[in-house]
Amino acid sequence: MAEVTLHSVRKVYPNGHVAIDEATFGIRDGELLVLVGPSGCGKSTLLRLIAGLEEATSGSILIGERDVTRLEPRDRDIAMVFQSYALYPHMTVARNLGFGLELRGHEPAEIEKRVNEAAQMLELTQFMDRLPRQLSGGQRQRVALGRALVRHPQVFLLDEPLSNLDAKLRASTRAEIARLHRTLGTTMIYVTHDQVEAMTLGQRIVVLDRGIIQQIDAPMQIYERPVNLFVAGFLGNPAMNFFRGRLRQADGLVLEGEGAQLRLPAFKAQTGQEIVAGVRPEDLHVVEGTAAPGGGLTGTVELLESIGSEAFIHATCGGWKLIARASPYNLPAVGARITLQPAPDRIHFFDAQTGKRLEQ
Repeated sequence: MAEVTLHSVRKVYPNGHVAIDEATFGIRDGELLVLVGPSGCGKSTLLRLIAGLEEATSGSILIGERDVTRLEPRDRDIAMVFQSYALYPHMTVARNLGFGLELRGHEPAEIEKRVNEAAQMLELTQFMDRLPRQLSGGQRQRVALGRALVRHPQVFLLDEPLSNLDAKLRASTRAEIARLHRTLGTTMIYVTHDQVEAMTLGQRIVVLDRGIIQQIDAPMQIYERPVNLFVAGFLGNPAMNFFRGRLRQADGLVLEGEGAQLRLPAFKAQTGQEIVAGVRPEDLHVVEGTAAPGGGLTGTVELLESIGSEAFIHATCGGWKLIARASPYNLPAVGARITLQPAPDRIHFFDAQTGKRLEQ
């Protein structure tokens, strides 16, 4: 196990594209850190830089106290699990698990010991004589994890390992990875575009956009206090509602948008300032009648999505579109007028020009 430290790591390709710009952060010894962001944000590139599969243009990467910036991947004491399983199709599960150790010259007895330990931990014992084509997708992914596990590396790197699995297998394999991390206590860096994976697996999350780190923190801290509009809109499903407008005074603070307005609690702002107010769907509550006592949002129901345990109400209020999370019972009809009241202490404020969070 080891800490991983990045100092001003930058990756620029020959065509001038900046894939990673000044990445500086540390991964604690034994931590499971998740790199998350949309496609093309640089998260896989950053992982490949740590692995040594890409060469940093500038900056330094340390594993433990050792500078590995210019070392080959085989000299970094890391193990990587890719999106594709990349198993040897003609080898059994047992041979796939142990083949890397064979190449490194380990003794047969040591290989057998490590392979058996990994097989038991990943519940692969009954499949040891099977070929990859005889396994399900989830089983093959466990073999890929096991192949990394037998190495006993200082750091595990996982690059979207669940992307090829269906929803049910993703959930079970995600739980398997979390259990594996708890058991081993090994440093893990996990790349995903799936915010559910990021929120449920990561002890901390690094949110990237266009090669730039936007925020690093514990999952719920990022969810509760996003530093900018990008982070606020990226984490959360459905995404946070955004209401853009200008502030004015009318017996209190009012945000005036296109054909709609929202009464706001007092916060540090100037009248006439253009801001964006953000409210998560679970913080918009249906109220009876068409006039909320706190100055809610009255609009028209456009769509209802009921998914069993909960429902999502899509509505328009002037030029603002919004989604509210609600009970699946006694829902309003499509086309009905509805009033939604945001929880006053759950409204997020952002500068409309810079996108940065405004403190209350």
